[in-house]
Amino acid sequence: MPSIVPDRRVRILALGDSYTIGEGVAPEDRWSMQLAELLRAHGYQVYEPNILARTGWTTGELAAAIQEAELQPPYDLVSLLIGVNNQYRGYSPDEYRQQFGELLEQAIAFAGGEPRRVLVLSIPDWGVTPYAARHDRAAIAAEIDGFNAINRQIAEERGVNYVDITQVSRQAGEDETLLASDGLHPSGKMYAEWARLVLPAALQALPSSE
Repeated sequence: MPSIVPDRRVRILALGDSYTIGEGVAPEDRWSMQLAELLRAHGYQVYEPNILARTGWTTGELAAAIQEAELQPPYDLVSLLIGVNNQYRGYSPDEYRQQFGELLEQAIAFAGGEPRRVLVLSIPDWGVTPYAARHDRAAIAAEIDGFNAINRQIAEERGVNYVDITQVSRQAGEDETLLASDGLHPSGKMYAEWARLVLPAALQALPSSE
């Protein structure tokens, strides 16, 4: 466990949609809140994450909200998880590529211009959920994979951290405890898995006194 400077508090900014605001779960069950708890267990002093997210937001809507938000960078960690609503609404991958790239540049700026402090999470697969029963699950999976290929490529080009949560999200098709009561969004248990997957990159990005 690293030895942290006592007065060095970690500030987290989480950008996204329903998966970041935690639709259907208590605030403390959001993945960013659980990540903060994991970091505290490693000796860090962490402020409550600043979350800019809303259920239903696309890349364009998140970008518009950022322009109106009164954020106070730089942040020690900035996460970006966005795109499922682009896929759901049938928006084009090319539009997503452009807008996601712009959002990632903004995220890097919020992180003080340091790509290592930025965490991009892949888009989870809602096609395995009961909500998707009347949809083409295979088509959803293929489209999600396509959007994730885009955000992964851009993340790698920008040198930021990329965390694949899509595979674990697909476990919800076999385990209903990984879903909230609405049968669509993740439960706190699923978000705990996401936080666990994000933790190594977050620890690597944060300074310590070692």
